Parts: sequence; C-alpha cells; structure tokens
Amino acid sequence: MNYMKNIRNFCIISHIDHGKSTLADRFLELTRAIPKEKMQPQYLDMMPLEREKGITIKMQPVRMEHNEYILNLIDTPGHVDFSYEVSRSLAAVEGAILLVDATKGIQAQTIANLELARRQNLAILPVINKIDMPTARIEEVKKEITQLLKIKEDEIFSISAKYGTNVEELLEAVIQKIPSPSNDKNQPLKALIFDSKYDPFKGVIAFVRVIDGEIKNNEKIYLMAVKIEGKVKEVGYFIPDFYPKETLTAGEIGYIATGIKEPGKVRVGDTITIQSLKYKVTSFPGYIEPQSMVFASLYPENSDDYELLKDSLSKLKLNDASLVFEPESRETLGRGFRCGFLGNLHIEIVSERLHREFGLNLVISTPSVIYKIINQKNKEIFIYSAQDFPNPSEIKKIEEPWVKLKILTPTVYLGRVLDVLKEIQGKYLKTQYFGEDKQLLIYEIPLREMIIGFYDKIKGKTQGFASMNYEILEYRSADLVKLEILVAGKKEEAFSKVVLRENAFEIGKNLVKKLKEILPPQLFSVAIQAVIEGKIIARETIRPKRRDVIAPLYGGDYTRKRKLLERQKKGKKELKEKGELHIPPRVFLEILKG
Repeated sequence: MNYMKNIRNFCIISHIDHGKSTLADRFLELTRAIPKEKMQPQYLDMMPLEREKGITIKMQPVRMEHNEYILNLIDTPGHVDFSYEVSRSLAAVEGAILLVDATKGIQAQTIANLELARRQNLAILPVINKIDMPTARIEEVKKEITQLLKIKEDEIFSISAKYGTNVEELLEAVIQKIPSPSNDKNQPLKALIFDSKYDPFKGVIAFVRVIDGEIKNNEKIYLMAVKIEGKVKEVGYFIPDFYPKETLTAGEIGYIATGIKEPGKVRVGDTITIQSLKYKVTSFPGYIEPQSMVFASLYPENSDDYELLKDSLSKLKLNDASLVFEPESRETLGRGFRCGFLGNLHIEIVSERLHREFGLNLVISTPSVIYKIINQKNKEIFIYSAQDFPNPSEIKKIEEPWVKLKILTPTVYLGRVLDVLKEIQGKYLKTQYFGEDKQLLIYEIPLREMIIGFYDKIKGKTQGFASMNYEILEYRSADLVKLEILVAGKKEEAFSKVVLRENAFEIGKNLVKKLKEILPPQLFSVAIQAVIEGKIIARETIRPKRRDVIAPLYGGDYTRKRKLLERQKKGKKELKEKGELHIPPRVFLEILKG
C-alpha cells in the first residue's frame, strides 16, 4: 500500500465568508492545477449564483499535485442550510483545515463544522485567515481557537489567503500533519458515493471516494443500496473539470460515469462495487439523510411546464440530497410539487437554480414546518403545509418541532439580540462566555419562529457580526390555528399560514396590509380579509382604479355628468361580480420574503 503514502485527502471547513474559496484559489495556483490564463477568483465556485451571492453552495472536489504528493481537496459550504454538504465531504477525507477569519473570530458555524469533523476523527489544522486586514485581531482569535481546540498557540497557522502569505507553509503542513489513506487496493471494490451529477450521454456521474479495490472503464458495477447494475462509461479525476483515466484505486477521490440514466437510482451514501463481487462486500454505513423540516410548494407559472419542473427537480436532487419533493395539485395554482428544504436560503437557491438552469418561472407558497396532529381517533397525521390543516373539530392535539438555537454574538450587540429573542416564543437555557468579548446564547425555540426573516433580523441587528446554528430537538405541544386569506372573497391557499393563536390577529393584520401595498389595483374594489376558524379578524380594501369619465365634458347640464358616473358605477359593480382577479407571481415571492 506504499502507493498511497503520497496521497492526502482533505477539506476546508469554516463559517460562511471566512475565506475558504480564496484559500482554495491559492492552492490551485501553488500547485499549478489551473493554467494562469484560466484562473479566476473563487475558481471552485462553479455556479454563477455562487459568485453573485459570494457563498459556496455546492462542494467541489479538485486533485492537485505538489512535490510528488497527490492532494485531493474538497471545498465546502459554510452556511447553516448547507451543513449536510459539509458532513458528506468530511466522510471522504482524512483531515480538515479549520479556517477562522481574523476580523471575526470563532463563529457558530465554525463550532458546528468542527463537531462534524471530530465525529469523523479527522486531523484538524487550525488556521487564522485575513491577517492582512487592518481590523484583524490575531492574538484574540488565537486565544479563542486555543480555548476551542485545547491546543497551544504555536500550533495555529496565520495566513492571508488573499495575498498568499504563509499559504505555501500551510500546504506543506497538510502533507506533514494529515495522514495518508489506509485502504487496500487488493480487496474487492468498495467506493462511497458522496455526490453526483447528471450527464445526458454518460448517465449519472457518481463522485466517489474509493475505499478498497479499484475500478476500470467498461466494468460492470453494482449499487448495493438500490440493488441495480450499471456499466462504467468513464472513470477519472477532478482537475477540477473531469479528467478521464483508465483506473481509480483505493484511497483516491474521483468520478465514475455509471451509464445509469435514471437520476433517482444513484444515491448519496450508497456503495459501489463490481457486479461479480457484490456478495463479498459489506455496504458502507453511508450517511444520515438530512431531514427536511421546512416545506414550500413550487408551481410553474405556465401550467405547460409541469413536466419540465418535474424533470428539473429530479436533476437538482442528484447533487442536492437534502431536497425532497412530491406532486401536489391545488385549485388556485394547478399542478406543482411540495418540496422539503433545510431552510430559507435553501429555498432561495433551489428556486434561483430552477429559473436560471431550466428557464422556469415559479410561484412559491409561504414556507411552513412539519406539524404533527393527533386527531380525535388518536391517529398521528403529519401536516406539511397550511393547506393540509384539518378542520378544528377533527383536532385533539397539535405538536410542532423545536430546535436548540445557538447564537454567538459580540457582547456589544447582546442587548439587541436579546430584544429579537424576546419577540419570539422560546426558552432560555444558558449563556457561555467565549473569549473576552463574545457570548454564546443557547435557547430552545419553535422552528416556525426561524423560517421567515429570523436570520436576517439577527444579522441586521448586529451589523453582521453575530452568527447562529441550530439542531432539531423534538415535537412539543402548541396552540396553533390556520390563518386564511381571502382576496375578493376567494380563498388564496398560497397565502395560508399556521400561526400561534395569540399572535394570529397581529400576523393577519400585517399580512393583509402588506398585500394591499403590493397587489396591483383593479377596475373594481378588492377586499383582502384575514380569517381564522371562519371568523374575519382583519381587513383591508384596495380602492379601484379611477378613470375620469366626465373629463371630455366641458360645462353643460349636470345630469349628463351624473348619467356617465352612474353608468361607470354600474359597470364596476358588474365587473366586480364577474371579474377574475389574477395575482402576479411577484406577489407570492414578496410574501415569501416576509
């Protein structure tokens, strides 16, 4: 197994915007993996959406060579919604660079990602980035890291990924401190799928870490979890584009073009082996599937695009295992899909990708969490959207998911964060003092309090310095009701919400007020009403567009003017009775943003 002594498989983990992608750029330059004329900032952020938002959404593997060593790097996302991407990449490597911004220090997601890495028993290289910044607090951040990792300060690397300061020394440390793989190429093939992509010619391309054995072109393979066969069209490395090779061997990270044309058949966490050796191999335990707790319905604006939406979601599902969807149909919206997400940013990213990559214009319902209802027959029913909420007479008990919320904030913003937390229904647990000027607030709160605007509110109140992370706890009892919205007397299910009874009036009042502001006026008056259990609790009216029908008249008998006004009034009344009100998709999107 000496051929593996020169392989290093590692990833970069950190909080969002701490410099992962920029550090990856410097590694690519140092190892000459990318020609200078092709190099661009955030090279591994392949999606235009990643570049626009300045965040990594999809992890991206790349193979580099440096002084006879093979370095397989996986760049990872840092946002809380994409922590599942991080957990997948960690299972494919032996070590991780823990990157911390010198101006911001340890953040909530830094701690969460470190916990994931420790569960995989990875070698950790602590690194402080952005030491070139005038606001860098190098000594303070070093103390935070030593406190977190229980290490000495001289074990921490200080770098500037932007200018390349000390990056070459860090690359040497990766070689020295991260262990080589300890797999066996003489055993039957055992490869772990950690991601995948669809190709219309080669079928599903599985991104794999080869645990044992080796795989060649044209071999017949077997996917052990789904029990299906395929024939290898191509194997190779990520440089970072696909680079075909004859063989992939134990310890290596690469790709296998499976020839399987059905996207749903290749699953993250599955084990690939040689078809003839399938009885000699034990499946890799795989990954814990991410549990989607936030649901929203997606409908194509053009009903003819239903099949395109179905196909597009299947393709996105390939490299986004946390996305789940199933068909549903609504009278007001037509045919669409109820989709499960990890959080609000996840909804935004998926809808943007559907628009950009597949040309789909969508109507998106208000997000909701999964509620558990015990009916009068003591049967458990899971409710994925407000539209499915049963009649109050059928409900015996309602339960909702709670989360453990951790907010890491500088002490100077503590009061503002506490003000935000006072506005929600939650339970304070404890405060931990982190470093000299940071506090970690730990609360238990209902998940529904977090899904619309909460993260943005925390960031806004703290000028972006606070960070948060959360984990799902369990279902707890709640006094919830369904808030319905009537527009021109017609129920618009896409605006329905499940809310706490004591907050229903305030939420209903704000929602109808916002709808009044963003709904375009019609030729007739439009009533917007908030309703709970058949009772109207709030109302706003959009005044009709007014056309001056008497403008052409100059002087003359008043009765002529009155006749024109009466005719206009009668016409508006008839229009109100017969007219169809079309709500533009942008209105649904505005309400989604909260």
